[in-house]
Amino acid sequence: MKEIIFWNGRFIRQDEAQAPILTPGFLYGWGLFETMRSCNNKIVYFHRHLSRIKNSCKLIGLEFPYSIDKLKRIINRTVKINGFSDAYVRLTLWKSKKCTDVLVITKKYRPPSFQRYRNGFRASISIFKQGEGSFLARLKTANYLLYRLSYLQAKNKGFDEAIIINNRGYITEGSHSNIFFAKNNAMFTPGLECGCLDGITRRVVFDLAKRYNIKTYEGNFTLLDLYGADEAFLTNSLIGIIPLASIEKRQIARGSKKDKLTNFLMERYRCLLK
Repeated sequence: MKEIIFWNGRFIRQDEAQAPILTPGFLYGWGLFETMRSCNNKIVYFHRHLSRIKNSCKLIGLEFPYSIDKLKRIINRTVKINGFSDAYVRLTLWKSKKCTDVLVITKKYRPPSFQRYRNGFRASISIFKQGEGSFLARLKTANYLLYRLSYLQAKNKGFDEAIIINNRGYITEGSHSNIFFAKNNAMFTPGLECGCLDGITRRVVFDLAKRYNIKTYEGNFTLLDLYGADEAFLTNSLIGIIPLASIEKRQIARGSKKDKLTNFLMERYRCLLK
């Protein structure tokens, strides 16, 4: 006799449920994803994204379903079919009963306006804490509730982003971004031991800092360090680099020093996309 389950208002046989239901990926969040940007019909840092998710698959016992080259062709084809020159692309892999399921979603991407890049984002402080010792904290997994709830809390209060603090009181990251700040012409960002994701654009910023001899330090930093910064900015694969203007009601820096380094890096990053 087939097992009966309750699903979306009906009692049905288990084998009548749609494919994602009752898979380990659905039931346990056993999956990974990458969010990418296709700019001028070219996916930005494509190989880095696919290499990261492939390496993460090994760490959580998830079979990587295709070669990187084949996955590139699938994703490029998905973007081309939809006809977007500037697109949001999400690749999701999750554990099914016998293999790894693959989903590629793409939609038209509308970046923040020039004015938003000029004025910067406003952030709130999340009430949810990051467990810095968690193995999953450094992976882009389907266990995403901490970040989603933090982001919704910020949006409901009228902010653009949420700053997440770990259990030891140190800054980790934003709900959708990595965090950098500058002081006396040096740059600082939370280290991976704080529980943050090693973001693709975060790594690009390190590359730019090395190229232009900008001193960069990873470590444990508090909100007081951030409040006392000359400037701060956020990074992710969609927005690239954008200033962080304020946290709650506190403005970050004022006067002639504000955003000099941020604007320099933003311009260098834009050149990389051409």
